[in-house]
Amino acid sequence: MATMAFTMSGRSFAEDGHHEMEEFLKREHSLSKPYQGVGSSSSSHWELMGDAMVTTDQVRLTSDMQSKQGAVWSRIPCHLRDWELQVHFKIHGQGKKNLNGDGLAIWYTKERMQKGPVFGNQDLFTGLGVFVDTYPNEEKHLEAQKTRYTTRTQRIFPFVLAMVGNGSISYDHERDGRPTELGGCNAMVRNLKHDTFIFIRYVRRRLTIMIDIDGQHEWRDCLDIPGVRLPQGYYFGASAITGDLSDNHDVISLKLYQLTVLRSETEEKEEEEEITLPSVDNMDLLRMGENEEGWSNIAMFFIILFSMLGCFLLIVVGLIVYSHWNENRRKRFY
Repeated sequence: MATMAFTMSGRSFAEDGHHEMEEFLKREHSLSKPYQGVGSSSSSHWELMGDAMVTTDQVRLTSDMQSKQGAVWSRIPCHLRDWELQVHFKIHGQGKKNLNGDGLAIWYTKERMQKGPVFGNQDLFTGLGVFVDTYPNEEKHLEAQKTRYTTRTQRIFPFVLAMVGNGSISYDHERDGRPTELGGCNAMVRNLKHDTFIFIRYVRRRLTIMIDIDGQHEWRDCLDIPGVRLPQGYYFGASAITGDLSDNHDVISLKLYQLTVLRSETEEKEEEEEITLPSVDNMDLLRMGENEEGWSNIAMFFIILFSMLGCFLLIVVGLIVYSHWNENRRKRFY
């Protein structure tokens, strides 16, 4: 019966029109209503931590109160090569825009059940973190210094971003994770009446994140990064934290699907090497692009400045030349 249920939950589809895939719901790695035994039974596949609690409608990671942190973690390590996680969540509270916080995170990490400052989980984690950040820490810090973002670098919060850690990379809370992010997108997810979802797919060492937050049942691209290397045997989890500002952070379901992907012999050889430590190919290029974005604004300032100075000098030289020409012209008439 268990095998039949597993098979019945599968379906086939194509990825990018090139690779045929089948997906199967992995119930032992999924969390959904009625949350039987979660937080109260050692036989449950999921464990609560901190201020997290189970209700009939959701797993509430934090309530809309200050200085709370909570999490829910899978007890079973995931040994899937290719997978897809669909997260149904809800963030809501009494706070007005930018007077709420701090957000929630979805994890696939080596460590589990560790409290800490990164959305309720430990810093220096090993694995993947996907963050729904609802408070602009860096923007508020810049405002206090009476400086501003440029229109090119300013973000609209809430913001979804991803980070891969190897156990020695720290998440920069004051800068909202910018130095180590792989990419992201804005996502207006607070206090919505309709359902909100995050889709995380890891296939052929490619990380894809999409969101469905508009109530249209349509996925919207958020980031797509090749060359992401994640070991097998890590744990899935979700966590959230509040500080001076707060929100209700709820997880309604976490559904993990095993993806079976047809690979060519060349692809099989390329991926046969075992991954022991999380990493991202060309991460230096990603960071260089971020630095270039910052430098481009400075470069643009100097380009405009020198252009204005050049125009001014041309006008001055033109006036001098015209003055000499006009004086010589008058002399010819005498």
